[in-house]
Amino acid sequence: MQPRAFISYSWSSPGHQARIRQWAEQLINDGVDVVLDIWHLKEGDDKYVFMEKMVSDDSVTHVLIFSDSEYAEKADARKAGVGTESQIISREVYSKVQQSKFLPIACEFDDSGEPFLPTFLKSRIWIDFSTLEAANDNWEQLVRVLYGKPAFEKPSLGKAPSYITAEVHAPASPALTKFAALKQAILQGKMGLKLYREDFLRACYEYADALRTRTRPDVVNMGQRIVEDCGKLKLVRDHIVDWVRLESATKPSAEFDETLVSMLEKLLELKSRPPEINSWNDAWFDAHGVFVYETFLYIVAVLLETGSFDSLHLVFTNHYLLPGTESIGADRFRTFDAFYGYSDALQVLAPEGKRLYAPAGELIKRQADRTDVPFAEVMQAELLILMMAFVTDGTRWYPQTLHYSSRSGAFPFFVKAARHRDFQRLAKITGIGSGDELRRAVSAGVARLEVNRWTNFWMSDRTFRGSLNLDALDTLP
Repeated sequence: MQPRAFISYSWSSPGHQARIRQWAEQLINDGVDVVLDIWHLKEGDDKYVFMEKMVSDDSVTHVLIFSDSEYAEKADARKAGVGTESQIISREVYSKVQQSKFLPIACEFDDSGEPFLPTFLKSRIWIDFSTLEAANDNWEQLVRVLYGKPAFEKPSLGKAPSYITAEVHAPASPALTKFAALKQAILQGKMGLKLYREDFLRACYEYADALRTRTRPDVVNMGQRIVEDCGKLKLVRDHIVDWVRLESATKPSAEFDETLVSMLEKLLELKSRPPEINSWNDAWFDAHGVFVYETFLYIVAVLLETGSFDSLHLVFTNHYLLPGTESIGADRFRTFDAFYGYSDALQVLAPEGKRLYAPAGELIKRQADRTDVPFAEVMQAELLILMMAFVTDGTRWYPQTLHYSSRSGAFPFFVKAARHRDFQRLAKITGIGSGDELRRAVSAGVARLEVNRWTNFWMSDRTFRGSLNLDALDTLP
């Protein structure tokens, strides 16, 4: 039976009400049908009849009582709506044999460390939601209770429902709670880690896939539409960055590397034409193309930061299976340059009367709002990608974000690689064991890509030799 939960709470403050709504949306994303007054109680309805029906309705499998100090006070004093509602609930609690329908959730504790609960609930087992950290830690416990799955069993896996319950507020990300569950599974060494990981990545993919254009957009300005869609997709970018950081910094494994490659192939699917589309304009898919480009830059930046050089070598040397709509004849695989993205429609970001040399780079710069991955690290990641394009035959890359690098162009990873021990990190990524060999490979790639013809980079570093610290690599003991 699919769980259906009625939420009882007090309008203690706008902040508390907002948290209740967010938790309700997250429950919906985990497949729980939620009844909440701000969604279901309309003008003209009798609120007391509504409350009594929800508490006694057999289709409501659980009544979630989110109790704070104000809720407990009003319930005990039988004051206002909470007082009436608690009278209805307490009557049901005391009269029904099956009392597990009523679940207290403690949102606040007193000075002695006891939860604020109405008297009729003080003896009942409660779940701690008193802080955002506690809510994240105990979310799986709540979901297991609602599905009737004890803690020693794996939770039921299923797709989140696709309907929208609020017209004004954007729903919470379905992947948010999935990531919280995955994080706890990793840190606590739980069994079935692969299932938690798949559940999280599936939620990311489905969120991004729902934003893919499948019919002719009814917009006046396609560029503005792409900007807006990229803003929505930034949420998925951040989820993926958080996951890569978590797993690569804790206990990277062959399973992580395998999942990373699979996830990257799913990104290629997201930027491609959906197979059911027979008539289209390529600009329809620009938002996802730029999103994939941006996300790839961030993945490389995070793997650099966490010292995951073996994983980076795999990312740059792997051949990625193309989605069916992108395969041409027997050519079913691409190198990492498949993650490159561009959109001329993003010229909408240019100042009036001007044109941008790298419109996608401009958008990525504007969206670089993570303090843990500043834009300088994103540019350094793209410089590494450019180096790999130089040394990988048949691969092309134009570094759009590097239009925003400074004249000095000094990037710490490459500066440090002048020392032999630090160069070994670069050697592990590139597969090239000496500075001299790497210089020859880069020089050949610069000629192959005709970098000298590229314009509007810093004239003193037009071949990126200075930014790469190429002449100094592996020259110090």
